[in-house]
Amino acid sequence: MLSLSTRSYPLLTPQPGWTEQNSSDWVEASLDALFDVTQQLNGHRAIALGLSGQMHGMVPLDAQGKAIRPAILWNDQRTGKAVAEIEAAIPSQKLIQRTGNPAITGFQLPKLLWLRTEEPQAYTRLWQILLPKDYLGYVLTGEPVTEPSDASGVGCLNLVNRQWDTDILHALDINPALFPPVIESTAIAGRLKSEIAARVGLPMGLPVIAGGGDNAAAAIGLGISSSNLNRGSLSIGTSGVIFAPCVRPIPDPEGRVHLFCHVDGGYHLLGVTLAAGGSLRWYRDTFAPHISYTDLMDMAERSQPGARGVLFLPHLAGERSPHLDPDTRGALVNLSLAHTQADITRAVLEGVAFSLRQALEVISAIAPVEQLLATGGGARSHLWLRILADVLQTKLIAPKAEEGAAYGAAILAMVGIGVYPNLETALKILPQDSNVVQPQANLFYEAGFKRYKLLYDTLKAVR
Repeated sequence: MLSLSTRSYPLLTPQPGWTEQNSSDWVEASLDALFDVTQQLNGHRAIALGLSGQMHGMVPLDAQGKAIRPAILWNDQRTGKAVAEIEAAIPSQKLIQRTGNPAITGFQLPKLLWLRTEEPQAYTRLWQILLPKDYLGYVLTGEPVTEPSDASGVGCLNLVNRQWDTDILHALDINPALFPPVIESTAIAGRLKSEIAARVGLPMGLPVIAGGGDNAAAAIGLGISSSNLNRGSLSIGTSGVIFAPCVRPIPDPEGRVHLFCHVDGGYHLLGVTLAAGGSLRWYRDTFAPHISYTDLMDMAERSQPGARGVLFLPHLAGERSPHLDPDTRGALVNLSLAHTQADITRAVLEGVAFSLRQALEVISAIAPVEQLLATGGGARSHLWLRILADVLQTKLIAPKAEEGAAYGAAILAMVGIGVYPNLETALKILPQDSNVVQPQANLFYEAGFKRYKLLYDTLKAVR
């Protein structure tokens, strides 16, 4: 890596359950970061730009290409009625079979229906709706396009032909022309406009490659593709994500895990625990604000597998996989005077692992993996890696260096302009150094997992 620059921008929460950002903030932050990067190249020449970004968001544009309103984000929960509208128009099994997923509040399609119902004046001005990274690509090039990995998180992409499903859109009385053309992830989306090039110090006409959604691009950065179906990934950040590549678009019949297109022409299954590292952060901020994460992990290690009977449900923000239940909530149960902070901390770590195991069991029935590359802040803890390996009963490999989605987007860009003849060749350049954690059988975890599932069922029944 020659240079690196990062920027942040504010999150807007105008009402409970709403999450928005100003797309203009993305543009300013990205252009500032690009300028910083070009100042650090030290004589090296940029040959292409690759795109990646958060999935599912909606940027509505008018006929002048201007954003009509703030972007509605992936974790926004305002679209419950819109989801019901989709389910009433299209049987759930049909939607899952064609798009890989049921109607989900965070996806882009329900956001469009919400706009039509709640902000009809804005809807009448609508020319195009774009995903976040594709909006940035549009600003850079003037070309509104998307690619399959991100588009399959909209809610109306047919996974077989990797194009917008006009039958679904017509059933909802939506004009397919509102959605941009779908090109391959390694295709040239457009070329850098002169005014942008002058501002950031890059060549006018520089190829901008379509790229991929954040999870798919990050997977490429780790070398995970459908050319090796035995290897997936496990990310422990704010959320926990299991990524498993597959060759054919075979969805879970109940839609309990996501099925999306991969940037390599294949597909991938995705299981999501919404509050993974987020659960540990919540616990520390609420109950142990003066204790460092390192000390918390040391403390948890003084407990024992099974946390001496304490159970934690990490559903602090509802839950995605496998429950698809935005109303479920967390729990900490079976406490006694004999329990210590070490037991409770360990229960939080184990509860996240149990949640991920539920998702992995659904995934494994369709696309079994033998090993998972473990990334994110949680993967830096040897204890949490050990707990995860033993609960998931899967070998975990923690790379010594992880570059994230931006690195994957750069690899896609190099393939797109012919530096590498194909993605498989490009992936051979990735470093192989890593730490390996082999799973060990543990009866405490097996018993704890059974109690964990029973706890969720019990709380759901009384809700």
